[in-house]
Amino acid sequence: MQNPFETEERRAFRETVKRYVETEIKPNIDEWDEAADFPWRLHEELGSMGYFGFGVSEAHGGLGFDDAFMRFAAAEEMAKAGGTGVWAGVGGRSISIGPIEHLANEEIRERCLEDIVLGRKGSCLAITEPGGGSDVANMQTTAVREGDEWVINGVKTFITGGMKGDYFVVGARTGGEGLVGISLFFVDADTPGFSRTPLDRKMGWWASDQATLYFDNCRVPAANLMGEENHGFIAIMQNFNYERLSMIAGALGMMKTCLEESIAWAKERETFGKPLIKHQVIRHKIAEMSARIDQIESYGTMICWQINEGHMPVAEICKGKFAATKALEFVASEAMQIFGGAAYLRGNPVERIYREVKVFAIGGGSEEIMRDLAVRQMGL
Repeated sequence: MQNPFETEERRAFRETVKRYVETEIKPNIDEWDEAADFPWRLHEELGSMGYFGFGVSEAHGGLGFDDAFMRFAAAEEMAKAGGTGVWAGVGGRSISIGPIEHLANEEIRERCLEDIVLGRKGSCLAITEPGGGSDVANMQTTAVREGDEWVINGVKTFITGGMKGDYFVVGARTGGEGLVGISLFFVDADTPGFSRTPLDRKMGWWASDQATLYFDNCRVPAANLMGEENHGFIAIMQNFNYERLSMIAGALGMMKTCLEESIAWAKERETFGKPLIKHQVIRHKIAEMSARIDQIESYGTMICWQINEGHMPVAEICKGKFAATKALEFVASEAMQIFGGAAYLRGNPVERIYREVKVFAIGGGSEEIMRDLAVRQMGL
């Protein structure tokens, strides 16, 4: 669909990411998926394009400005590769950049942020725990002040990029129960008491590394407290908004790939003496797939406009997140039906997308949590 807010700068940025995906990622996506890894150089190459630089000052290697449309375009184009393990491996590291830029002390920003933004080092957000993901208020990891240090104990899991991360933004309980009493800390991977193990038997996102992190009397300097003590919950919630926006964009990119692949296959494949595309049932599937894509694209466009206007439309982001993942579920399923047995074989982009549908419905806030949060944001 035509975007009324498109500018030459936004179009050029999208085209830059698109060309990179077409030439450097798509040809290798199946190999990287099967190898459960992708080269680190992708972070550096994307970093040089400004992929990680939104909302980060130029002094720290960033772009010096923010633009929701560009963020959305970058995530969408990356997801079009037809396998979002790379998308997750890259994007999962980027969601920790905002808290570091806005909450970490100047020494940390000077020491680490440019390397992260330019893709030379990896940083990760560590919030989810074995006992809860979306229920951040039930966080069990603790941090206790002892002199000039904080002592962190606990476990984090499903941490994207966790096995290769150099730095971690870690949520821990420093005060009472519930929404209050949660703080954020900056933790270097080589800190004594920190360890990690891989989560490598997954339904999807094979090329992305996920990890469980362990903090056993892990001591960090008092200055590694990010932001105000006991006020980390708000920062976590604010950070979720951009993560969820990227997941809407990622779902949109995956849907577009499913549609494009389905149309190409339906034109090539013949049944009962004519191409699939000439069968009414297939034409109707394609029409419905396209309509759902248009709906999510339009909604995402308006969310980006509101953000750029200075508003953070939390209810709309939540609604967009669960609407996008439900649309993705439908479009991926219809693409599987159009392809038939050909989509059941590994190496087909539709097969990869189909098994990655559920992580989009769960990650960044489950569909159920998104519905509940949306209603609460509506004042009900």
